[in-house]
Amino acid sequence: MKKLRVDIWSDIACPWCYIGKRRFETALGEFAGRSQVEVIWRAFELDPAAPRIRDKSSPYAARLARKYGVTVGRAEAMLGHMTDVAASEGIELHFDRIQSGNTFDAHRLLHLAGERGKQAALKERLLRAYFTEGEPIGEPDALVRLAADVGLDAEEVTATLASDALTREVRADEDQARRLGIHGVPFFVFAGRYGVSGAQVPEMLLQVLERTHEESCASVDFVDGAACGPEDCA
Repeated sequence: MKKLRVDIWSDIACPWCYIGKRRFETALGEFAGRSQVEVIWRAFELDPAAPRIRDKSSPYAARLARKYGVTVGRAEAMLGHMTDVAASEGIELHFDRIQSGNTFDAHRLLHLAGERGKQAALKERLLRAYFTEGEPIGEPDALVRLAADVGLDAEEVTATLASDALTREVRADEDQARRLGIHGVPFFVFAGRYGVSGAQVPEMLLQVLERTHEESCASVDFVDGAACGPEDCA
């Protein structure tokens, strides 16, 4: 049976992407055809110009306030809301531990992990490392250690990070996102046909899975007409 492919654009430094991932997993767990679903994580950088590691002296809430032009109090309220929502999905967000940085290399490693059959495991490990454990995912040493945690070869990961390997693949994901008009993440594309923006509730994601699956398995009505077969054309 043909796989039902779900492409998901997201960034490591995105709390709603973490929440959206967990909600999608909940929906997938309730989907009868889950064994036939292929999930591909696509690269999206929320801040491509970010340094490898930001200045740690500035609290996360203060940086968020500057980014969105709100007060620090408002930013702290936003973080509190996201923390509560994440907790309802079984995720711990510790914004006070976050070491913000550039995520481009992390996306390169996710492509490598995809080639080694470990993409889902690395995606989860990176998100937990960033949001729960406060790991500096912009630093190569941290990335090598985290990739090794899910079974990737440390020497291969080190060599990948020291080169420009998989740069083209990350850029291709980002180019495709632009062509699709994706401006925010997470963004889900089901079977190349249906796009869903944001960390939607599991019930909604399950409905899209079921609808897409039903359409792909729909019977075909045949109408006789001129055609060529093994024996002749009639």
